[in-house]
Amino acid sequence: MSDLHALTTDLLAFRDARDWRQFHSLRNLIVSLNLEAAELLELTQWKSDAEIAALPVEAAGGKALRDECADILLYLLLIADAAGIDLLAAARDKLAENGEKYPVDKARGSRAKYTELERF
Repeated sequence: MSDLHALTTDLLAFRDARDWRQFHSLRNLIVSLNLEAAELLELTQWKSDAEIAALPVEAAGGKALRDECADILLYLLLIADAAGIDLLAAARDKLAENGEKYPVDKARGSRAKYTELERF
């Protein structure tokens, strides 16, 4: 059993012990994921790049960063479960697709979207 599968199993047990599945429609989970992503973004509001880079090493900033990332991961696992998505397979497939869209010889060092990369 993968660590991701084990975490999902623990998460579903946590949810089910509290009878929260009734609140976890796919729409509600997607909305909640975005709210948590906004909380992660809020950690950067009005901060310089240097202050943001220091977040992981500061006690309070590091905990807030870890907590928001964990919340996002947990909601993503719930979404994947509700939608029947194998996240590891989906991520591997997406990485392969991105490899085709962004070949190293064209994309290295470039921030251009794949539609803007020069194709030879």
